[in-house]
Amino acid sequence: MQLTTDIKQIILQSRETAIRSVDFQRVLMYWHIGKRIFEEEQQGQDRADYGAYLIKELAQQLVPEFGSAFSRRQLELFRQFYRTFPIANAVRSQLNWTQYRMLLRLDDADKREFYIAESVKNNWSSRQLERQIYSNLYERLLLSNDKASVLAVARNEAVPTDPKQIIKDPMVLEFLGLRRESAYYEKDLEQSIITHLQDFLLELGNGFSFVARQKRLHLDGDEFFADLVFYNRLLQCFVVIEIKTHKLTHQDLGQLQMYVNYFDRVEKLPHENPTIGILLCADKNDAVVKFSLPENQKQIFASQYQLYLPTEKMLLDEMQKEIESFEQKVEEQRAVYFVQRRD
Repeated sequence: MQLTTDIKQIILQSRETAIRSVDFQRVLMYWHIGKRIFEEEQQGQDRADYGAYLIKELAQQLVPEFGSAFSRRQLELFRQFYRTFPIANAVRSQLNWTQYRMLLRLDDADKREFYIAESVKNNWSSRQLERQIYSNLYERLLLSNDKASVLAVARNEAVPTDPKQIIKDPMVLEFLGLRRESAYYEKDLEQSIITHLQDFLLELGNGFSFVARQKRLHLDGDEFFADLVFYNRLLQCFVVIEIKTHKLTHQDLGQLQMYVNYFDRVEKLPHENPTIGILLCADKNDAVVKFSLPENQKQIFASQYQLYLPTEKMLLDEMQKEIESFEQKVEEQRAVYFVQRRD
């Protein structure tokens, strides 16, 4: 019966709302405890070790009555929580204590703000937030964007207009469970992505929805098959993904360009933006990408996938390479300018 279905939905939604309300009240309780501890500490500034003494004494009195949730370590976290988020109105009701504990580990305020905004906007669970932090989502987006634009998109202050604001390189696919040393075919990787589609959509980012797998394209009697097709409602365009388990070649880029042209000329509606193509490959040569595609094109992207979580150092090294490459281009342009002026 539809009535039964509707009532079940009401019950489930009410339970979820109640759980969220209880979680938020607990978060606020921890915030107020942290504030009270901090205020008491300020009155004992003449003793350098007063803070540690105060928390130790508190824990000894609270644990017997209220349990290990108020241990010395937990009280230290409450104090840190207040010091990191000193304004009560800035504490978001959409986040639970587990998520706030993860955020407290982040030293960079901009990075912390980014993950808060993305968690609220996308309704991330604790597991999803943890995965995005450990996969260094913030740093990966910074590889092709400036900090201001990354934060503006996260806060909903700006709508992405350039695919670079969304597409990540590398893409981290550790959730597929494929071992780095294993030999596998493209169809295996594709099938694993479909099996873990929810996680893959999370990795793709904001605004993506699944359209088709092995989309058949008819070209004057010949048939071709695009591996995966998505649609991005923020960019308002189709996104065609081709999977290659080998190092990228210029033939791969040519194939993807053909698929993009097909969608632009056959599938795209007049109000929609040009199709984007992503070549998801095991390895790539940036020079091959650069010289295989027209200059200043904004439709084809090569993104290397990783079957393991990258370290922050790996991504910082990549960012340093990008900075050095940019500085080299600036120097080359400056040299050309002075030569032209001299002539």
